[in-house]
Amino acid sequence: MTTIYLDADACPVKEETYRVAGRLGVSTLVVSNGWLNVPASPLIERVIVSEGLDRADDWIAERAGPGDVVVTSDVPLAHRCVTGGARVLAPTGKAFTEQSIGVDLASRNLMTELRETGEIRGGGRPFTKQDRSKFLNALNTALQQIRRTGR
Repeated sequence: MTTIYLDADACPVKEETYRVAGRLGVSTLVVSNGWLNVPASPLIERVIVSEGLDRADDWIAERAGPGDVVVTSDVPLAHRCVTGGARVLAPTGKAFTEQSIGVDLASRNLMTELRETGEIRGGGRPFTKQDRSKFLNALNTALQQIRRTGR
């Protein structure tokens, strides 16, 4: 059975995930380090992990596998989940795949190093309506493909 694992701390597409999952009847686990409000639905479960660095990531990576979808912007978590066979989507709709994850991880590490050395200042680009729309399409497509193929 397909499950959506939502890396929920600071995730901008929680409501969109709930909507698509509800329409398709897919179980969603909302994983965070603290209490978050989630809709009252038998398909949605709140999972609160203990405080600590990467605890939510570890919880998700240990459980997500083939036939599941993970929603995260955390590239190291995406790498772990892709390696485990899950489909992984960023909130922008970008799919992390076996073919792209090496480059995604290298780019993330380079950007982290450049920020730490002061070569780059400031944050990333703002989250847009187009990102939200791309995410909705990508999530729907991923879930439909899993239904057809089982993976």
